Amino acid sequence: MFGILYLVFSVFLRFGSDIPHYPVYLLVGTVLWNFFTECTNQGIQSLIQRGDLLRKLSFPKWIVVVSATSTALINLSINLIVVVIFALISGCSVSLLWLLVLPLVAELYFLALGIAFLLGSINVRYRDISSIWEVLTQALFYAVPIIYPLSMVTSTSMVAAKVLMVNPIAQILQDVREVLITDASTTSWELLGVAGLVPVALVVVVFMIGLLVFKHKSRYFAEEL
Repeated sequence: MFGILYLVFSVFLRFGSDIPHYPVYLLVGTVLWNFFTECTNQGIQSLIQRGDLLRKLSFPKWIVVVSATSTALINLSINLIVVVIFALISGCSVSLLWLLVLPLVAELYFLALGIAFLLGSINVRYRDISSIWEVLTQALFYAVPIIYPLSMVTSTSMVAAKVLMVNPIAQILQDVREVLITDASTTSWELLGVAGLVPVALVVVVFMIGLLVFKHKSRYFAEEL
């Protein structure tokens, strides 16, 4: 997937010509996006897939969702090793700031986990939720700066760029890129100032809402499954 995106958008369309180490920039976006979609999709489907277990045994239901999403975390850890190797080959400077990638990944995981709790609990009764989410993620792919640099948006409309950076996924992508690759990556703090806390607050809100809805609906899972 990265190879195709790089060939089309970097070689042919010349995206990211003003971004140092743009191939690594693109790879980071692709890896983190794949982690987010894998984590949410597996989490949403986990309760349906473990229906027999939920009907037969009494245990905390959230364990099913967490165990399903942990597979995505394992895959991400392997992919991040590839990203680091690729970054070193491309000439990115090694820094202790690279360790900041870990809390940013944790932020993305809790966002995905909150969505998985929320939509997974609804999906138990309304089975079309997972299909709707897959369509939404396809649209969301182009609503965050994965294949295109944020500078393309800021050069067109600063308001649109600020709205874009309120999205926690965009905030996390840009922060990881700045820490791991280049300070040419525009972050939410640079665009929003103190309002750069909004994406982080949204992650907390989404996670708490997802957890509360899941806790409320979990008592009916055995009947609806």
